[in-house]
Amino acid sequence: MADAEVEDLLRRLAPRVLGALVRRYGHFDTAEDAVQEALLAATTQWPTEGVPTNPMGWLLTVASRRLTDLLRSEQARQRREDTVAKWTLPTDRIAPPADSPAAPSDDTLILLFLCCHPALSPASQIALTLRAVGGLTTAEIARAFLVPESTMTRRISRAKQSIKSSGVGFRMPPPAEVPERLAAVLHVLYLIFNEGYATTSGPTLYRVELSTEAIRLARLVHALLPDDPEVTGLLALMLLTDARRPARTGPDGALIPMAEQDRTLWNKAYIAEGVALLSEALPRGAPGPYQLQAAIAALHDEAPTPEDTDWPQIVALYEVLRQTSDNPVVSLNHAVAVAMADGAPAGLALLAELETDPRLADDHRLHAVRAHLLEMTGALTDARAAYQAAARLTHSLPQQRYLHTRAARLPDPG
Repeated sequence: MADAEVEDLLRRLAPRVLGALVRRYGHFDTAEDAVQEALLAATTQWPTEGVPTNPMGWLLTVASRRLTDLLRSEQARQRREDTVAKWTLPTDRIAPPADSPAAPSDDTLILLFLCCHPALSPASQIALTLRAVGGLTTAEIARAFLVPESTMTRRISRAKQSIKSSGVGFRMPPPAEVPERLAAVLHVLYLIFNEGYATTSGPTLYRVELSTEAIRLARLVHALLPDDPEVTGLLALMLLTDARRPARTGPDGALIPMAEQDRTLWNKAYIAEGVALLSEALPRGAPGPYQLQAAIAALHDEAPTPEDTDWPQIVALYEVLRQTSDNPVVSLNHAVAVAMADGAPAGLALLAELETDPRLADDHRLHAVRAHLLEMTGALTDARAAYQAAARLTHSLPQQRYLHTRAARLPDPG
């Protein structure tokens, strides 16, 4: 198995291994450290020695042994050897055979709700779940939250300690507690999907393993709460958005904007499923933000050509969405929709209002949108400068190449 295939397999298995370990032994914070060491061992051994018959069992074995070592060291440091017997498990439980069958149930959903425990702040719930369930690095999470990596490291460490101190068991929350955790769970899945669909850094435009995992987890939550319209809306949004992924890059990996994509490559099955889910959710009352975003995505997906896009309807949906969320990216997208419906000058006027928002100061998307709208108005020199500014701010190599290419097509004032 190639290194990339091993990496994909480990990403899929990591949250399941962590969930199984916490369910068996508790100690969430130490369990994650043990899982990380098991993953490191696998990345070293599997490419050369081959993937074991039961990779899940192999990882559980190594992680369980390492967890035992870590717990023993911790107990020794705290000089509490007299309590070791109370938590030390029999050897046959700590180290099951490497190829023994994994637990038939998937612990990932339980892990997801555990990370969204009420003892944590909403920001910590999301950060911890992105780390433990989504498999994102601390640096990726920091970029998602627009904070320094050191700040995010401390936030995740505090979240782990809070989970440990709470003494909560590894189980689904009681039905009465599900609603208060659900908003954080949905936000987490939304961020994981976004990181997969539009990766913030690296050589590729997307990380299909993350968007696929987010969709899988959204399906699990939808199966648990099939009558919740926002759960249904989020799943619809993911499917309708991911449907466009096959057409987003060319053979060389170069970014292709939506207006230039080959729409015959879009995933028709995902579009049909997403529209059906949306049709199921919308009649249940005032739509929430995920349903509204799904409705916008559906209008894009159902347009046979870019010219057929119902931009006035998209503008109206964004205006409703802005009333439910103080999100500068929503306002940015609204400005784009207004430009497409009413002309670039109208969109540029809205952008001017966003330039003072500190949350967008270092976001390449603001500059990229301005560049595109300036190009539409014929202000080519200013558009070139804006494209170059956007390229400097993004950490995504495909985005950088695309923005530099757009800039290179325009006049150089020098």
